[in-house]
Amino acid sequence: MSFPTPLRGVIPPVITPLTPSGEVDVPSLRRLTEHLIGAGVHGLFLLGSSGEAAHLTDGRRRTALEAAVETTAGRVPVLAGVIDTTTARVLERAADAVRAGADALVATAPFYTRTHPVEIADHFRRIRSGAGLPLFAYDIPVAVHTKLPRDVVLDLAADGTLAGLKDSSGDEGSLRRLLVELRRRTPDFSVLTGSELTVDGALLAGADGVVPGLGNVDALGYVRLYEAARAGDWAAARAEQDRLAALFSLTDAGDPAVMGAGSSALGAFKAAAHLLGLIDCPATAAPQVPLDAAAVTRVRTHLAEAGLL
Repeated sequence: MSFPTPLRGVIPPVITPLTPSGEVDVPSLRRLTEHLIGAGVHGLFLLGSSGEAAHLTDGRRRTALEAAVETTAGRVPVLAGVIDTTTARVLERAADAVRAGADALVATAPFYTRTHPVEIADHFRRIRSGAGLPLFAYDIPVAVHTKLPRDVVLDLAADGTLAGLKDSSGDEGSLRRLLVELRRRTPDFSVLTGSELTVDGALLAGADGVVPGLGNVDALGYVRLYEAARAGDWAAARAEQDRLAALFSLTDAGDPAVMGAGSSALGAFKAAAHLLGLIDCPATAAPQVPLDAAAVTRVRTHLAEAGLL
């Protein structure tokens, strides 16, 4: 398929269903993929944070991506996370994604190693030239420990290295300044917010779409929000965003005394998908702590209050 420029809409970061032994549950992944496409999403992002890419072996990453690409069958673009520590390792993951048939790649700046903006820019240029697919930068300083410099993003957008940005920085002011500069310099560059809670504001500011982990649970809600914003019906967009913000409370279901925020959120997404019949098993990858029965009950309550059960 021809890749849309800019990419717009709702592009969920697809969770990776697992068996109790930690293998990729391919039938569940196919079922979830069909459900998301049926909900009207505009693309799928495999092997991101919500996809537990950091926890998966290279082989399991390939299995998940191949299953999603085959099931999608060109109906929407598939973006493949090629997240790894250094350029050489990212290029290996990018080669896997190309062989699997992905339509675009998503990469962070290098991490673990300490880097300079010149090195970050070179990293993205090497990935783009080495893989030959449209490339999105993933700005997630909570995990990478580097905030992508705005000037680096603007330069890489201007020279065609980057097709877009997934902004999960949480820095709304910096995002707004970037959007202002991009409108003036590179209007075809795609900016996607990773913040489930402020999508209406990001779209009003000029973002092109959203990559919501909560979209695994309520893709239709995010599609309705996006369509209301595109139509200029900001009251409807705000109402949908308010409902989704309340639903997002399910990510706090886990007990903070025994698990981190990531385990709680991913466990909640998977528990919700399991309760909705989208996946067979809510298991998360080790060493994440699974939700207990009380936490799953809290997830069920949030689903019911949101009108999803």
